[in-house]
Amino acid sequence: MAKRRASFVCQNCGTTHSKWTGRCDACGAWNSLVEESASGGGALGGPSKGASIQGRAVTLSSLDHVEKPLPRLATGIAELDRVTGGGFVRGSALLVGGDPGIGKSTLLMQVAAGLAGRSARVVYISGEEALGQVRLRAERLGVSQRPVHIASETNLEDILATLDAGDVPDLVVLDSIQTLWSSSVDSAPGTVTQVRSCAQQMIRYAKRTGACVILVGHVTKDGQIAGPRVVEHMVDAVLYFEGDRTHHFRILRGVKNRFGATDEIGVFEMTGGGLQEVGNPSELFLGDRLVETPGSVVFAGLEGTRPILVEIQALVAPSALGTPRRAVVGWDSNRLAMVLAVLEARCGVRFSGHDVYLAVAGGLRLTEPAADLAVAGALVASLTGLSLPASQVYFGEIGLSGAIRSAPQAVLRMKEAARLGFEEAVTAPLAKERDANTGLRLNAHTRLESLVADLAASAAAQKTQGAGAGRDAVPLQAAQ
Repeated sequence: MAKRRASFVCQNCGTTHSKWTGRCDACGAWNSLVEESASGGGALGGPSKGASIQGRAVTLSSLDHVEKPLPRLATGIAELDRVTGGGFVRGSALLVGGDPGIGKSTLLMQVAAGLAGRSARVVYISGEEALGQVRLRAERLGVSQRPVHIASETNLEDILATLDAGDVPDLVVLDSIQTLWSSSVDSAPGTVTQVRSCAQQMIRYAKRTGACVILVGHVTKDGQIAGPRVVEHMVDAVLYFEGDRTHHFRILRGVKNRFGATDEIGVFEMTGGGLQEVGNPSELFLGDRLVETPGSVVFAGLEGTRPILVEIQALVAPSALGTPRRAVVGWDSNRLAMVLAVLEARCGVRFSGHDVYLAVAGGLRLTEPAADLAVAGALVASLTGLSLPASQVYFGEIGLSGAIRSAPQAVLRMKEAARLGFEEAVTAPLAKERDANTGLRLNAHTRLESLVADLAASAAAQKTQGAGAGRDAVPLQAAQ
């Protein structure tokens, strides 16, 4: 009889340890190691030591073999099709993550109902809700009459047997992967071993049959999909459903896609009848903008291939604390510290005695470095009490030397701003042959010092004209 082996697996990162310790050596999490055993000939441990394995020969093919690709499953939801690259690829596996209550099940129910209305065979299996609860959601969304096959089950073997018993479905939705368990794995549902094993078997089913499988994953407090990261490497696409439950809109972001572009986003609005598409996100993010407000700047961003204009708000206030506060919402706090350091070291703008608050209006989270220039403009404008022109947009990356670098797809950003009525772009210089095609005036700066000097002059002019009544402008010493 094969000797029983025991290992301890971290439930946070999936690292295997030979013995129990209080802290995981890989991720540093405390009390996250759980004992998981595997017999010598079991499903987890594989064959016993010394046993011979007789493999089978696989068919080899050449590179010049032309195989006609299968058509994609277009969901009919334009924002979702944009993120996936034109629809679901047959035989692919997708992982969808998001905070509890953000709308993952609502979105997938609308997707399932939409495909079922186009004569596709759709199976929706819920491991968290009873059939009555699934039907209540369908009635609320107005899709209860669609021919979607539903079930409430958590045993993976029963699910696979049910899928193999009928016709091959076009789409299979499993909500969620953390609730599934396999009888071949000696571990509790939701553990790293169960999640990895169940995901692997469902991906094998998708590749074997050509059905598209969507796995719903829970997220941790840090916003990452719970379970081992190897699951994200196994699937073909990873989609994050983001947003604040206090706001009415949601953002679907693609962070991995083997069949399309990454970093694409889709914008939805949560209503009483479900999720509605937002065809023009820029108008949504700028809808409640107050012009002539100190510290408010419009940033021309780019999410994937889509240009999006969003408002960045900054508030710089005198601090009575020994260590001033730095609060950021929707942007990287380390990036803010870098911009503040460049402003102080290169431009002579002092923030050491002020609290700094920065927020991206609307709840959108920005990740691209091109937001540096907009953040710097908002900080200086708030410090001086300057109301920037409502017709300006900012974008550009700031180097540690104070140089302003151009952003990718600058012409595309400027054309989107011109379409929404903006007249001037503050950014790095562009190629002269392209400037005439943007539709905006170009206010080009090669260094941050020149921009700060212009903002300081504008603030002094506004103070002289009485535009900043009630608040004295703070003089700036711009390094020349």
